[in-house]
Amino acid sequence: MFRAYLCIVLAALQTFLFSIESIGKTQTLGVNKFVEHQVLESFGTSSCWWSQTIDDEATAKEIARLLYDEETGLGLDIYRYNIGAGEKDNPDSRIGDPSRRTESFYVFNEEKGGYEFDFTRDANARRMLDYAIEYGASEVILFCNSPHFSMTANGHASGGYETYVSNHPKEKYAEFVDYVLTIADWFVAQGYPVKAISPINEPQWDWGGPWTRQECCHYEPDETVELYEMFAREMQKRNSPYEMSLNETGELSPGYYHYIDKVFASPLLDEFCDTLSGHSYWLDNNIELKKQFGEKMKNEYPDKKFEMSEWCELPLKIDSTTIDSGLYMANIIAQDLNYLNAVSWQSWTAVNGDGLMELKDGELAIYNRYYAYKQFAGFIKQGMVRVDVFDSLEEESRIVSTAFTDGEETVIVLINNEETELEYKLAGIYKEMQVILTDKENNCEEVYSGRFTKKNILPARSITTIVLK
Repeated sequence: MFRAYLCIVLAALQTFLFSIESIGKTQTLGVNKFVEHQVLESFGTSSCWWSQTIDDEATAKEIARLLYDEETGLGLDIYRYNIGAGEKDNPDSRIGDPSRRTESFYVFNEEKGGYEFDFTRDANARRMLDYAIEYGASEVILFCNSPHFSMTANGHASGGYETYVSNHPKEKYAEFVDYVLTIADWFVAQGYPVKAISPINEPQWDWGGPWTRQECCHYEPDETVELYEMFAREMQKRNSPYEMSLNETGELSPGYYHYIDKVFASPLLDEFCDTLSGHSYWLDNNIELKKQFGEKMKNEYPDKKFEMSEWCELPLKIDSTTIDSGLYMANIIAQDLNYLNAVSWQSWTAVNGDGLMELKDGELAIYNRYYAYKQFAGFIKQGMVRVDVFDSLEEESRIVSTAFTDGEETVIVLINNEETELEYKLAGIYKEMQVILTDKENNCEEVYSGRFTKKNILPARSITTIVLK
């Protein structure tokens, strides 16, 4: 209690000093270390739908280095591995795009007349995982977009024939639970650092009907609870060494809060799970709705953490090679850290047209989003806590900011969306500073390293990371 009171007093004093320093002068920014928020746990990305298409070993290794190497790449922590629903093996698949038909570990044995596991399959995706671990991925999340096609009502993993109707019969729930946990247990037995399983993806959408572009499955809120509870009970029985991710909600607006509320209304799930996963789609730059979600979690579920487990630009409209693309993504990351209080931020499709890079004619094209992501993931490390940023212009400020510290090192990311440079003053007492810049001419490049300077310039249309010591 005394520590909390002291922090409040110090925070007020810090804000007062920042205010005094900025009166009648250049816009002032300052990091208030006495107001703490969430602790950063990880940054990551997903293996869907590209990892199984990388045939060349050298290319796979280079992608892994770019994503996970701490010195020469992004230094990401999480690799999201897709437990495929087997549409590549489905002779009647309705999915037209071959890259979205996955190869499953679950194979029908003609001689035995039933399904069995074959962990030699999905070789390209497993190799990609191996290289990710080799280059520094410290956590693996195993996620599903649909149950295996053999466990669905219509024999397809691309959704039911009717929209908003689950394609997963309840009599197949137990088989699906065993399927996922058997796969997860195999990965653990091989030494992979499996952090969590995520058996349901975006349950609220109307998956199926005439739309058959990917593996997917709709669930009503009560169905998600029933399936999650079955997983929880079996994981407790097996003493599973990994967690379960809930809910992978596809949109975090009030219209879908009932999915969250139903899950945590379950005493079993409330006790079993301490983290909610959600996707930051469809709320791009909607600060008010993001604030509302953050307040909901803080007020109604204060003992739960939130991780942003999937985002890319949808629909993709901005030229991926331009700073406009990087700025767009940087703003979303800052919003999700500041307003959703995300303890983890994970991008969707690392290698794709809407991803961080893309394979074109055998060559890797690195997109501006990659460098924008690196401005965060390359410098904000696991265990750092988000702290307040004082801005003398407050709501009128044209600078987007977020800051993290571990007590010895402070990292502040500043985004200038304007067409002109902005002058600002950085308050505080520091000895050294390193400045890293992404703009139309620089790709996450160090532009200054030396003694701390108070007066600084943010270049036009830029993302700047400042490391303070």
